[in-house]
Amino acid sequence: MAQHNLDNIDKNEYPHINRGLDGIVAFSTTKSFIDGQKGELIYSGYNIDVLADKATFEEVCFLLWNDRLPKKTELEDLKNKLIAQRELPKPVLNYITSTNKEAEPMSVLRTAVSMLADFETEKTGDKSKDDRNHAIAMTAQIPTIIAAFDRARKGKEIVSPLKEGSTAFNFLYMLNGKEPGEAAEQTMDLCLILHAEHGMNASTFTSRTICATESDMFSAVTGAIGALKGPLHGGANTAVMNTLLELEKDGEKADAVAFTKKKLENKEKMMGFGHRVYKTFDPRAVHLRKMSKKLSEETGHVKLYEWSEDMLKTMKEEKDIDPNVDFFSATVYYSIGIQPDLFTCIFTMSRVSGWSAHYIEQSENNRLVRPRALYIGEKNLEWTPVEER
Repeated sequence: MAQHNLDNIDKNEYPHINRGLDGIVAFSTTKSFIDGQKGELIYSGYNIDVLADKATFEEVCFLLWNDRLPKKTELEDLKNKLIAQRELPKPVLNYITSTNKEAEPMSVLRTAVSMLADFETEKTGDKSKDDRNHAIAMTAQIPTIIAAFDRARKGKEIVSPLKEGSTAFNFLYMLNGKEPGEAAEQTMDLCLILHAEHGMNASTFTSRTICATESDMFSAVTGAIGALKGPLHGGANTAVMNTLLELEKDGEKADAVAFTKKKLENKEKMMGFGHRVYKTFDPRAVHLRKMSKKLSEETGHVKLYEWSEDMLKTMKEEKDIDPNVDFFSATVYYSIGIQPDLFTCIFTMSRVSGWSAHYIEQSENNRLVRPRALYIGEKNLEWTPVEER
């Protein structure tokens, strides 16, 4: 009803509305750069291809928080701090084990992260240092929350975090109750690197907006999780996997090409395709595509990969649309034994590094975020007594 009123607004006062804030530059940042035409992604100066080939997730965290790579001693110090922070406060663990086992994992994660604020590390009086300590704490504890809830809802004993090993290794250990192989750890680590940061997306914007009010980092990350939870942002890879599993029900009769064309004919959205920024192949999807192929062959999920390729080719031929990061991450996560409804939680486990980096950056040069809204409703209406309405 309100949309038609846009025709009556004063175009001189409000010449244009950027729906979804398209094209609006709200912040400056050193955290990441995206060239949508070239399909290029850079974290604090380093191309994602370089980081995917050479870095560890812990190095990427330090890079995003400090705008430089760590020295060997600094990296060891960060690893030790992350290990020391992995254990959850008892009340948070009690919540995880006592909450509704049918709850959405992202809802449980959001609540548990909010609770962490009650047990924040002792403040030093140096905000910059405190912010980095909070970033470390959440990066260390979010994997524990995810693994603990998944095991609790399955009626399994919760596995305590290790006092050694990488974030990726420890997470898979807590999730599955056994130490992962080298290939699984490397796969998980690469996924964390690829999802760590990605410009001014909805959840990052939410995090910075909350930070701009001078609220704490726990609030900012909790808000970011709420934004990421939406299917148009972080939930797409779960939808992709559900689509592939829908095909799997047809067994030998499954035809991914016909399936995709039918979806398009019915004007149904194909999740995992297209991006608001990239106009070409998402550079993160390039790495995930290779990983998906390798893992599918190793784990017996070849059909999932083949159907993915059929969908990709059909979407390119029919709509000239390329896949985004969610498309192949779905088969990668599924192939290493992660359930679809946990996919967005894994995204969170990685992206907390980027959210906290933006929080730190916003804090250091803050201005309250206060955009305007165009009012299109009626004005100065006559009051009608309740008996006459």
